[in-house]
Formats: sequence, structure tokens, C-alpha cells
Amino acid sequence: MASKYQNLIVHQEDCVALITVDRPDVRNAISQEVQAELRSALSQLRDDDDVRVVVFTGRGGRSFVAGADIERLREYTSETALQSSLQRLLDEVEAFSKPTIAAVNGFALGGGCELAMACDIRIAAASATFGLPELNLAILPAAGGTQRLAKLVGLGHALDMILTGRIVSASEAFQMGLVSRVVPDADLLRSAREVAAALLKKGPLAIRLAKLVVRTGTNVDQRSGLVIERLAQALLYGTEDKREGADAFLAKRSPTFTGK
Repeated sequence: MASKYQNLIVHQEDCVALITVDRPDVRNAISQEVQAELRSALSQLRDDDDVRVVVFTGRGGRSFVAGADIERLREYTSETALQSSLQRLLDEVEAFSKPTIAAVNGFALGGGCELAMACDIRIAAASATFGLPELNLAILPAAGGTQRLAKLVGLGHALDMILTGRIVSASEAFQMGLVSRVVPDADLLRSAREVAAALLKKGPLAIRLAKLVVRTGTNVDQRSGLVIERLAQALLYGTEDKREGADAFLAKRSPTFTGK
């Protein structure tokens, strides 16, 4: 199934939805219109039981998402910053109930880097580059960049990237932990689909709770995180999928999970 927006292409196949930002003429800049369409697409995919994994990428090969539309940026006011629609959108991406994969091709700068960081898994094409150059414009990476980057790569690397605004290669991004995989450019979407296929083999309830528990655990103390972990495990122990997983393992067959 394929759905066409003005600025996005949404294609669904085998329980995987591929969202492609479709503004190659402006390096897939994440305008207000793009944000609105992403929010709409996520709302539809959240309620679609046939979709279990969402992959984000950019059209054209030169850019994943290049960040804000600078022409629009000139018009933004302090009130715009306080409303922070992109920050709220990326909070939705991070909290999305189904696993998300960023397949990063080309430039992932500013809001594009922040979008990738909001996803659960980041796969980079070998030619991809990452950066938060907002300080060059005398503003902050304020769609979560100041918070998520430090959690992913540590305080030192985060301050280096944010304060200098330097652009890092895919290999350096991998070394610092910003991405988990680097693949040849031609293999990017195939690799993302392979990762998605691996996720589809897992129990869907376990996938959702694993994501929730891990992400929640990074924002609470360890004792609280362990309590959340135990409660989530208790919920899973009462599911049909848990029994199916054990039965399939003992019978040496592939499990058939139903999400119940």
C-alpha cells in the first residue's frame, strides 16, 4: 500500500511502513508542512494493526533531512520557539508505540539529525554525515538535540558537536555511538528492511514493552527502572505469546506470535 502526501511518500509492505521525506530540491528540509504531514502519517500508522515497524528516510540520496527551512527561520519569533512544534513532533516519534528505524542517506543536519536521534535504531549509509550546526545561526538545536545527543554519545562528544557545529562522517558517528550500523550506500534500504524483518519475528507486545522500558529507564533512577522492568515482565508472563514462544522453542519450530 502506498499513500502520497505533498511532502512525504508513505509506502507499506509486509507490516513495515517506509516514510520518505520528499523535498529533494531543498535537501528535504523539515518545514511546518512536513511536520504536519509526519504527524498525520504517524497517527494513521499508530492505529494500523498491520504496521509493526516504521522506517524513515529521505528522497534523492543527497539528504536524509537537512534541517529547518532557513527562509522560514528568518520569520520565527520567540513565541514560535516556545511552541516548538518540531520538538513536540520528535517527542511523538520517540514515544511511538512501534519500533522506528532511521535509514540515513546523505546529510542529517539540524532537525534531520534530531529526527534520527528520536528513532530507536539508526542505520547510516557510508556517505551520510551528521551535525547540529544551529549555533552558526545563533540558535540552539532545540528539537531535542541538546538532550538526546548527550544521552547517545556522552557529554564530551555532544558538547564538541554542538558547540563547534562540526559535521561528522558516518564512520565517526558509529565510533561515538550516534548510529549502530554503517552500510554501503546502495545497501541502505535493504539493510533497514532486514532489520525490520528481524523485529517482525519477535513478539509484538515484547517489542513494544522493551522499547518503553529501555527509554523510560534512561529518565529515572536505576531502582525505579528495575521496578518498571519487573512490572513489564509480569505483564508479558500473562500473554499467549509468552506461552507460544516457550512452546515453539521446545518444539524446535518458529513461533507464531499474535500480539496477545
